[in-house]
Amino acid sequence: MVDKKKKKTPAKKKKIKKQKEVSCGDKKCPIHGNVTTRGRVFEGLVVSDRMQGTASVEWTRWRPLPKYERRERRRTRIKAHNPTCINAKKGDKVQIAECRPLSKTVKFVIIEKIK
Repeated sequence: MVDKKKKKTPAKKKKIKKQKEVSCGDKKCPIHGNVTTRGRVFEGLVVSDRMQGTASVEWTRWRPLPKYERRERRRTRIKAHNPTCINAKKGDKVQIAECRPLSKTVKFVIIEKIK
């Protein structure tokens, strides 16, 4: 008998569709600009949008604490580029994707608002 091994397919990455209709004029926009996304994709809540063209995105994660046999809640806060065509505000749930370093602290870009 011949055993057929199933090939593991890699996780599908979300492709960002390039929209040529309305251009936002932002060079760092993943839709209209020259930035390509790669790597990890996260969902989080916009905590601050007071920086020009940048937003702080935060989400919580649970980390196991083996000594006490419990889980500990931690938060991750990342700065992400906020394109003018998306224009996420404080309190919006967004999806961010990893890209090349855009500045000293910004290595992610907001790719969409989640309803």
